[in-house]
Amino acid sequence: MKVYQADEIRNVGVIGHGDSGKTSLVSALLHSAGAINRLGKVDDGTTITDFDEEEIERKITISSAVAYAEWKKHKINFIDTPGYGNFIFDTKGVLRITESVLVTVCAVSGVEVQTEKGWSFCEEFGLSRMIVLNKLDRDRADFDRAMESINKTLGREAVPVQLPIGKESSFNGVIDLLSMKAYTYQADESGTFTAGDIPDELQERASAEREKLVEMVAEMDDALLEKFFEEGELTQEELIQGLKAGIRDLKIYPVFCTSAGKNIGMNMLLDALIDFGVSPADRPTMPGIDVDSGEEAELATGPDAPLAAYVFKTIADPYAGKITLFRVYGGKVASDSTLFNVTQDTQERLGSISLLQGKNPEQVAEVAAGDIASVAKLKVTQTGDTFRSKGEKIVMAPVKLPQPAMSYAIEPKSRGDEDKISSAMARIIEEDPTLSWRRDPQTKEFLIAGMGQTHVEIAVSKLKKRFGVEVILHPPKVPYFETIKGKAEVQGRHKKQTGGRGQFADCWIRFEPLARGGDFEFGNEIFGGAIPRNYVPAIEKGLQEARQRGFLAGFPMIDFKATVYDGSYHNVDSSEMAFKIAASLAFKAAMAQAQPTLLEPIMDVEITAPEECMGDVMGDMNSRRGKVQGMTPSGANQLIRAQVPMAEMLSYMSTLNSITGGRGSYTMAMSHYEEVPAHMMQKVIDEHKKAVEEEED
Repeated sequence: MKVYQADEIRNVGVIGHGDSGKTSLVSALLHSAGAINRLGKVDDGTTITDFDEEEIERKITISSAVAYAEWKKHKINFIDTPGYGNFIFDTKGVLRITESVLVTVCAVSGVEVQTEKGWSFCEEFGLSRMIVLNKLDRDRADFDRAMESINKTLGREAVPVQLPIGKESSFNGVIDLLSMKAYTYQADESGTFTAGDIPDELQERASAEREKLVEMVAEMDDALLEKFFEEGELTQEELIQGLKAGIRDLKIYPVFCTSAGKNIGMNMLLDALIDFGVSPADRPTMPGIDVDSGEEAELATGPDAPLAAYVFKTIADPYAGKITLFRVYGGKVASDSTLFNVTQDTQERLGSISLLQGKNPEQVAEVAAGDIASVAKLKVTQTGDTFRSKGEKIVMAPVKLPQPAMSYAIEPKSRGDEDKISSAMARIIEEDPTLSWRRDPQTKEFLIAGMGQTHVEIAVSKLKKRFGVEVILHPPKVPYFETIKGKAEVQGRHKKQTGGRGQFADCWIRFEPLARGGDFEFGNEIFGGAIPRNYVPAIEKGLQEARQRGFLAGFPMIDFKATVYDGSYHNVDSSEMAFKIAASLAFKAAMAQAQPTLLEPIMDVEITAPEECMGDVMGDMNSRRGKVQGMTPSGANQLIRAQVPMAEMLSYMSTLNSITGGRGSYTMAMSHYEEVPAHMMQKVIDEHKKAVEEEED
C-alpha cells in the first residue's frame, strides 16, 4: 500500500448506542469500498471489527477495532467503538485520535443513552460529526420520528442531506438533496445502484427539505446569509463549500439515510467522508503537556513537525503477544526503528509496522503523519504513552477515564492458578484501562473492579479463554475497622506452672481512644524497673497482634493508644512470649470495658443522571444512609455529590440503571471512616460469627 499523506487520510470514529448498527455499517462501508470481498454480518460472526470470541458470542462490540479502506485516492481509517454502557469509555479513549465521527442512530429507536454519551465525547474533543440514520429497512422505522428525536436531543444543527425512498421493508434508496438526484439500490446487498430523477410523489418533500438545508448552510456565514435573503438560493458551489465549512466548524451535522444490512447508501457516505470529512492536515496542533513543568502546551503536527506518535490502544493477543496501536502526529515512523518513549523515559525498538484490518495485519515499511498503525511486542510502552524525538518534552494530553465503579472479590478455582491470575490480569488491564486489580490488605481478598457487572464478567471470561485461568466471583467484603469510645485500665496477668520452668508476666495497661485517623500508638511509662526494658517490645507486639484480630467481629482495632505503666516479672519464669500473652489478655479485658464499636468506610460518590430522575435518585440515596452534599447542572444532566457508606453501594450500579433507564453513571472514592449505627452493628457482628462457624464446619 502507498504511503498516504495527511490531507489524503480520514480518521473516522463510528459511535452510537448498542445495536444501532455501527459494526454492520463499518462492514458495509468496507465492502462497498472493495476492502473486503463479502458483506460481514454480526449475527453470523463474520464482521471485520468484531473478531474477539466474546464479541462474536454476545453479538456486541466490547473493544474498539480499526479497519481501513481506499476510496477516491484517499485512505479512510475506521474505528468501530462499543455502544454499551459498561464499555463506553473505551470509545472515549479512541475518539481522541480521530478528526471525524459517524454517529449512528437507529431509525426505529431514535437517539438513545450511549449516543448522548458518545456525542459528549465528541464535544469534549471538538470533533466534526455526520449522523447516519441507520436501519431504515426495519419494521417500525420512521424517518420523521427519528429526525424529531435527533433534533430534540442533538440540536437543530442536525439537518438531513438525504431523504429515504420507501419505508421499512420497501426502503430501497435515497434522494440526495445536494444533487437533487435519486439513487435506487438493488436488493442483492451488492451496493449496486442506479441514479435517476426524484420520484414525482417525493418532489415536493425533497424541494422543501433542500430549502431547509440551504437555509441552515446560509446561517453559518454572514455573506451567504445575506445572499440567501436577497436571492432565496445559493449556487451549488456555495452550498457545497458552505456545508463543508459548517461541518468543519461544528456548526452543522448532516444526516444520511442508510441500511447497513442491505448495503444501501454506503457509496454516498464514503463520498461524503472524502468531500466533507476533516483531515489530519486540518489540525496543525494538538493539546499537549510539558513533561517537565506539567503545564499545558501545544504539540505540533504534520509531516514537517518533529516525530510524535501517540499510543491509543493495546491489544492482549494470546498468540501474537502485546499489540500496540498508535497514531502518528508528526514526522513518520518506519519499521525496525528505535523510538523514544517520553512518557516512560526510555527507548523502544520497533519491529515490523502493520496496518490492521480488524485483527489481520498488513506489513508496511512506514507510516506518515496522520495515519494509524500497529506494532507487536513492545516491552514497556502502554496505552496513553507518547513517542517523540529524543529531547522533545511535549506529550499528548492524557484522556481522563473514570475510576471503576463496581468491585468483586476474585478467587482461583485451583491453587495452581493463583500465580497466573496476576500476570493474566496485568495483560487484560493493559488492553482495558477501565479495569483495575488489587489485593485488599485488610480483607486479604483479590479485588477486580470495572464499570459494571457485565464488564467484570467478560474480564473473567477472558481470563479463562485467553489465559486458561478459571476464577470464582464473590461480592467483596466491606473493610470495617473496630475502635473504642471509652477508657480502661486493666491488668494482663499470665501465670502457668508445668512442673519445670513456668511462665509468668504481669502488666498494667491504660487504653484510651485517639482522634479518627490516629491508627495505633504505644506508650511506655514504666519506672523503677517494674518490667525490664527488654520485655516492653514484646508487650507492644502482643498488642499489635491482638488488635489485628479485633474484638467484636474480627476486624482490626484502630484509633486508640495503649500505655503500659506498671507490672511485675519473675527472674526465672518471665519471657518475651509470656509478656506477649499477658498483653493480649489485657487487650481482651480492656475491650470489654472501653465501649468498643465498629467503623465503616464512607465513600465520596458523584452521580450523573437526567433531571427527570433526580427525585428517585435522591430518594434512593436517602434509603442508603447517604448524605447529599450538593447538586449542580452537568450539561443536560444533574451531578449529585453525596457521602454514602460503602456497604450500601456494593450493588448500586444495577439500581441506578433501573432508575435512569441506563442513562445514569457514578464514580466512587474513599473518603473517611464513621461509626456504624448501633442497629447495623449487631447485624455485622452476627454475620461475622456465622461466617466463622461455617469455616470451622
